[in-house]
Amino acid sequence: MEQNKINILSTRPLNKSLVNEAKEAGILIDELSFIETEPIQDIATQQEIEQAYLQSSTVVFTSMNAVDAVIAWQDGQQPDWVIYCMGNTTSQLIKEYFGEQSIAGTAGSAAELAELIAEESDADEVIFFCGEQRRDELPAILRSKGIDVQEILVYETIHTAHQISKAYHGILFYSPSAVSSFFSKNKVPQQTILFAIGHTTATTIQQYCNNTIIVGKAPGKEELVRQAMEYFS
Repeated sequence: MEQNKINILSTRPLNKSLVNEAKEAGILIDELSFIETEPIQDIATQQEIEQAYLQSSTVVFTSMNAVDAVIAWQDGQQPDWVIYCMGNTTSQLIKEYFGEQSIAGTAGSAAELAELIAEESDADEVIFFCGEQRRDELPAILRSKGIDVQEILVYETIHTAHQISKAYHGILFYSPSAVSSFFSKNKVPQQTILFAIGHTTATTIQQYCNNTIIVGKAPGKEELVRQAMEYFS
């Protein structure tokens, strides 16, 4: 490791200004993606999304990738949607394309979001835009509360595993998929501190190692980076 510097690996790209801010604080961040996402663009998916745009619906997003895939077919439409979402980047995208007034509620995890919908919404059905590796918590909880879930798969996740040779003081993980991809080719020294964006990601890390895991206080990549900077400062 570079002398007197803290070296961190982020398993997703970050805003360059944040990387520079960390560097000024003596923290060097390497960025290396361990997953890629691709929108599903077949005719059947396109028709499902376009049909959803025509409906008055309660809609759920738990990923910015799902939002990106759906807005690709927006074509200037402002649908009559009541939207629930998790994650700061996800909510910012929704505000930009659907308006801040469209967001009925946000939460820090899929389970918390499902409980919020069940508690606050009078909908008996929701549309859940998701990827093929989505977790079970949200649809399972909603269905247990008598709320039907129409799942529309709009993106797929591809593992892009890399073998790393450098030792890091800390590694930042933002999804269970990235954790699985990382550990398919790597082990980490016991002293490396692992940062997880949420409890589901932390639980996945625990399947691979016994290292210290710090869970993000708030959803969002930037928040997790700042928490790591605070930890090592």
